[in-house]
Amino acid sequence: MTIPQLSLLLCAMWTAGILIVAIGWYRWSRILLGTAAINSFPADDSQGSDWYRRAMRAHANCIENLPVYGVVVYVLSVTHVSSPWVDAMALLIVPSRLVQSLTHICFVQTARAVSIRFTAFSVQLACFMIMAGYALAALR
Repeated sequence: MTIPQLSLLLCAMWTAGILIVAIGWYRWSRILLGTAAINSFPADDSQGSDWYRRAMRAHANCIENLPVYGVVVYVLSVTHVSSPWVDAMALLIVPSRLVQSLTHICFVQTARAVSIRFTAFSVQLACFMIMAGYALAALR
């Protein structure tokens, strides 16, 4: 397994982890305690505590970016691109994803929190673009 592939797997596991730990815990604890019905969590309705709504959005952020990163890693894999820079970008994506998600879930969204989230997201996008550039360069 290459470092970009491992990084993609870690991002996928983080996405699943947010779903299981944050969203699943919130819902199932209420269902099992009898304070909410199993059908009381419609997808198109913003409800629940503030951190729960932020967790839902953080999970959606992960879902939105996973296919983009997946395509980049796929193209790198099929073109057999290997570079210390590509590996470095892949290794930078995981902690920046963690910072973005945790800042979203754990903190009230002040200007500082949003700035931290946006910076972490920007790092990920820059890494995607650099990695994609390496993949495109391999095609010529």
